[in-house]
Amino acid sequence: MSKRKAPQETLNEGITDFLIELANYERNVNRAIHKYNAYRKAASVIAKYPQKIKSGAEAKKLDGVGAKIAEKISEFLTTGKLRKLEKVEIPAAARKFYDEGVRNLEDLKKIEHKLNHHQQIGLKYFEEFEKRIPRAQMQKMETLILKELDVVDPEYIGTICGSYRRGAESSGDIDILLTHPDFTSQSEKQPKLLHAVVDHLESIGFITDTLSKGDTKFMGVCRLKKEEEDEEEYFPRRIDIRLIPKDQYYCGVLYFTNTPSVTAKENKRSTGAEDGMIMLNLTKKVLGDTPLLVDSEKDIFDYIQWKYREPMDRSE
Repeated sequence: MSKRKAPQETLNEGITDFLIELANYERNVNRAIHKYNAYRKAASVIAKYPQKIKSGAEAKKLDGVGAKIAEKISEFLTTGKLRKLEKVEIPAAARKFYDEGVRNLEDLKKIEHKLNHHQQIGLKYFEEFEKRIPRAQMQKMETLILKELDVVDPEYIGTICGSYRRGAESSGDIDILLTHPDFTSQSEKQPKLLHAVVDHLESIGFITDTLSKGDTKFMGVCRLKKEEEDEEEYFPRRIDIRLIPKDQYYCGVLYFTNTPSVTAKENKRSTGAEDGMIMLNLTKKVLGDTPLLVDSEKDIFDYIQWKYREPMDRSE
């Protein structure tokens, strides 16, 4: 009896994986077969591509990869995530459980054994995750995180993004962008840079649970320790840490600080089209053979000839 060969990892497996996930969502939830076919075709073409894709623009040159899919690839390569995929995972799971008779939280607890690891963590901390994080607690966590980054390696740069950076009085979770001079878009992946930070935050008891830990992104749960002088209670909170290449860092900070509508307006301004490449891809824009160097958010605003706005002035 012949042995089945183990599936081989392709050079662009991360891209093909998220395209197939999107395809399955469009087929199973939206019943959009044309979108399902488009994502599957793009995944098939990219799986056969003999080189590691480095940008959405490069992918767009392939037959079967259109502008919108290329934009998603660009976002994934730069941030290690895809906003649309994070949004669709919840309704897809919800439909599955609804079909199994789940109508409320108590029903869900009865089938906890059927839940994957992510879902079990979400169920475990459901009530806590529903609570907003007061700005004062966000500031405490920011102080702790930046202090501990310096302990691991003073060359780390970290920024708490999202609504917190825009000055919101409360936040839903902690979204950290991380970089280090040793990691650029031209270098190989440096998972040890992310893992060293996560391992250290676990060792001091700040990170309590892991949802996933990849080469460039960590998803988990954290909690501040209550000191004797603290009057308020600290709940478990969702935390994401993304490692971004140093030469793309400030575009990432801009992208993950802004609201989606503000980013879209800036994108239209910089590209002249709604469907142009997302703002954080500016670091990959090539002027001849010279990459556009970005060392601050202000550099990006200057490049698109737009007056710089402080994060607190970027509300919808």
